[in-house]
Amino acid sequence: MTEMEDTTVTFKNLTSREYPGHKKKVHSVAWNCTGTKLASGSVDQTARVWHIEPHGHGKVKDIELKGHTDSVDQLCWDPKHADLIATASGDKTVRLWDARSGKCAQLAELSGENINITYKPDGTHIAVGNRDDELTILDVRKFKPIHKRKFNYEVNEIAWSTTSEIFFLTTGNGTVEVLAYPSLRPVDTLMAHTAGCYCIAIDPLGRYFAVGSADSLVSLWDISEMLCVRTFTKLESPVRTISFNNTGEYLASASEDLFIDISNVQTGRTVHQIPCRAAMNSVEWNPKSNLLAYAGDDKNKYQTDEGVFRIFGFKNSA
Repeated sequence: MTEMEDTTVTFKNLTSREYPGHKKKVHSVAWNCTGTKLASGSVDQTARVWHIEPHGHGKVKDIELKGHTDSVDQLCWDPKHADLIATASGDKTVRLWDARSGKCAQLAELSGENINITYKPDGTHIAVGNRDDELTILDVRKFKPIHKRKFNYEVNEIAWSTTSEIFFLTTGNGTVEVLAYPSLRPVDTLMAHTAGCYCIAIDPLGRYFAVGSADSLVSLWDISEMLCVRTFTKLESPVRTISFNNTGEYLASASEDLFIDISNVQTGRTVHQIPCRAAMNSVEWNPKSNLLAYAGDDKNKYQTDEGVFRIFGFKNSA
């Protein structure tokens, strides 16, 4: 048996669990830095924090983060603090929450409907993107904007490199704009795809970044050379969301296709596909283990409007 076949068999023995709770569909899922809690953001204007037991089968504890007056489109955890989480909403605010109490600790009023948010790896800054293609950098300590920039092209997902020296913008032009940080000076424009680039993920080992596009392809880039080294071609619809696992060995990608593709980063080959019932909005690997959280437009098992997310990677006890 080859190593590839052995990996596939390992994934095939795993199963997904469903986590209901939101009243409407879930737009975003994210793990905290210790991999013990998962947050979900929903169209129902709330976020929820779930304490996930990797092998437990009991009732899962969750806490509701309530205060936004529009959809919670994206959220991210403080990379250095396991109980601080930031949420971006269409209500033009960004909020920082304490996941232990469920209380909002900080609030920043920005100028547009916020759709993207990401933490700097050292936890000192938060970058926020809105529907008007404006980027805002917040100082976390004061929770005030320290930099704003409006772009004259469509800006989609944003990310820092693991060293924080590079800041990436994915654009509707099919490019990835590479900026120096903190100056935000343009360094390079990568002609990445033939259609808009929707999402970006950074390899936790700092070797690569991956870009998902409306052309249904995922490209893998060497971060030191800024060269494309591989393309993943399994999806047939625009790629909405991608994530590297904690070892950088696997890349999960999802779209409107009714499966999530898990591929080996080095070979480009698919090692497993997770069937889905609807288009996916968010996939994210746990930072410590091979648990993959995913959420989309699907309803719960009773097909009512309650929003759900699922986690793949549990041993099948059947």
